[in-house]
Amino acid sequence: MGGGQEINRGEAGISAWLEAIRTSLPEWHVYVSPDLTESEYAAGHALETLSGRANAVTDSSLHLAVSMRSFRAEKVSAFVKAVLDRERDKARELFAQVSPRYAIALTRDLNRAKQWIRDHARGSERFGLVASSEAQRLKPHAIDIRVEVNPIHWFLNGAEDTRSSFYMEDAATEFQVQGLELDWACVTWDADLRFDESDWKYHAFKGSKWETIHKTDRRQYLRNAYRVLLTRARQGMVIFLPAGDESDPTRTPAYYDATFEYLASIGLPVLESA
Repeated sequence: MGGGQEINRGEAGISAWLEAIRTSLPEWHVYVSPDLTESEYAAGHALETLSGRANAVTDSSLHLAVSMRSFRAEKVSAFVKAVLDRERDKARELFAQVSPRYAIALTRDLNRAKQWIRDHARGSERFGLVASSEAQRLKPHAIDIRVEVNPIHWFLNGAEDTRSSFYMEDAATEFQVQGLELDWACVTWDADLRFDESDWKYHAFKGSKWETIHKTDRRQYLRNAYRVLLTRARQGMVIFLPAGDESDPTRTPAYYDATFEYLASIGLPVLESA
């Protein structure tokens, strides 16, 4: 089982499996990896409750540490984890290892991001825009996640079809791309998840303003949504972070600047506007 993939209400991940084993299946012999204490699994407490059982064994060889999602860089998932865990030094170190074979760039110009994608894709390699399902204020950039995307057309149709990912007009959300892959992805990052030195700030757009998300599970779903989006591409990705607009209180630059500066500080090359 992978970690950090819970994006839907009611999803509890591997911790729920372990809790069910503890409470309902005491006779089962349990073999688990000790690495389930890592942040994306959120299973540390459940693992502790099993530790006293005579028929529970931890074995580090059970942990599949190498992701094969990308043939170019198996450490992309570890890099994304470090980014989301705000481990700046570790993320910088992993980026240096990943970047020679897996291209990642950062920009505040959506047109520049799209051109970067087109310049890198070869032949029939598939590319497209992805966005969080909470990214409600990308509409000024002609990205409206409320427009329903048909995953069949988006993933399978050819470059001549306006419904396909190739057109980079419709952004697929974490719900539409979970478990699926692109060759190249443009990850559009809105003000729903904002960097702060002490923690991420989690928001949902309600009515005409952003509201803070307080519930722990909803915060985890949003963070995992970005984990899904940032790990969709096999060969590389560009991250688009809007510059914001001082005249629009729902898109003030302060909502975006700290996140952009954080990602740039990790070493992601910044693409200037054309």
